[in-house]
Amino acid sequence: MCSGSCYWEPVFSLLFLSLPLTATTLFISDLHLSLERPDITDAFLQFMQQEAPHADALYVLGDLFEFSIGDDEPSTLYEQVATAFRTCTELGVPVYFIHGNRDFMVGRQFAKQGAVQLLAEHTVIDLYGERTLIMHGDTLCIDDAGYQRYRRVTRWRWLQWLFLRLPLSFRMKIADGIRSSSADSKEHKVMQVMDVNQQEVERQMRHYQVRTLIHGHTHRPALHDFVLDDTSARRWVLGDWYTQGSVLAVSPHGVSLEERSLPKVKS
Repeated sequence: MCSGSCYWEPVFSLLFLSLPLTATTLFISDLHLSLERPDITDAFLQFMQQEAPHADALYVLGDLFEFSIGDDEPSTLYEQVATAFRTCTELGVPVYFIHGNRDFMVGRQFAKQGAVQLLAEHTVIDLYGERTLIMHGDTLCIDDAGYQRYRRVTRWRWLQWLFLRLPLSFRMKIADGIRSSSADSKEHKVMQVMDVNQQEVERQMRHYQVRTLIHGHTHRPALHDFVLDDTSARRWVLGDWYTQGSVLAVSPHGVSLEERSLPKVKS
C-alpha cells in the first residue's frame, strides 16, 4: 500500500534525458482509461504491443486513467496497464509518466509495478538536441480560476495523506462526486476559459528557457507556431482518446501528430 510518500516528488524539476537516435520518441496523454470504455483500453494495449516496443522512449503526459483514488485500488485495469508498461521497459524502452488532473494520485507503488519513471509536473528534456518542456498542461489554463483553486487544494500533501487513509468505498464515492461536479462545471464554462492562456505559455517557456512545449489536457490536438522574444517557438498539443487515439511521434527527422483508430465495440 502506498503510504503517502509517493507524492513527495518535486513539483518543478529539470530532467535532461539523452536518448539514442535510433527510432522515435512517442508522447500520449488523456486516454482516460476506465472499465466503462474497454475500446480505449484495447486501443492502448494494442499501441503498447505494436508501437511502443519500437520507440526510443514513451512519455505519458497525464490523465492516463479517468480517475485514481490511490495505488491500493483493486483494479484489473491497473494491472493490465502496469503489465503493459513493464513489458515495454523490459524490452529496453523506458516509460515516463507525468500526473494529470485526473490521475494525480497514481504513486510509487504503481510506478514500481509498471517499471515507470515518475516525472515532475514540469520537466525539461533533451529531445534529439532540442530543449523541450513537457507537462500535462492544466497549469497553463489560468483563466479557469475555479479549477486552479481546486487544483491547489487537491495537491496539498497532507490532504492526499488523509485521503489515502479513508476506506476505499468512501474514496470511490468522493471520486464519483468529483467527476459529476466536473462534468456539470464544464457545461457552463466557455471553451476559451478552459483553454490555455497564451501569456502563461510564453511565461513558462521563458522560465524554462525552451522554444518547444508539448502538453495535453485541453483535448485539442494541434501545432501552434508563434514568436517568442523574436525567436520562432512551437507548442504541440496532444489529443484525447475518446473517439480516436492521439500520438505525437518525434524523431531526429521531424515531428508528426497522428491519430489511431479505436476498435469497434461489439454489440
